[in-house]
Amino acid sequence: MGGVKLEIFRMFLYLSFPVTVFWVSNQAEYFEEYVIKRKREIYPPEEKMRRKELEDFKERMREKREQKLLRHLGTRQIPEE
Repeated sequence: MGGVKLEIFRMFLYLSFPVTVFWVSNQAEYFEEYVIKRKREIYPPEEKMRRKELEDFKERMREKREQKLLRHLGTRQIPEE
């Protein structure tokens, strides 16, 4: 049907496409532009106010848990012998 020239063209296409895609996707400019920008979108830099709110929340939860444990221990009776 196509002959040798068509087979050579198809083989060239099959080999060159993955190599070209690999080469383009591993360019440093592309990496910096796309991947690092995407990372900053997903994980934005921390804000000091947000960090403080998180620390305050953790402290409130820790105090609440301690109070609950102390109440639980206070209602618990020590068995007498």
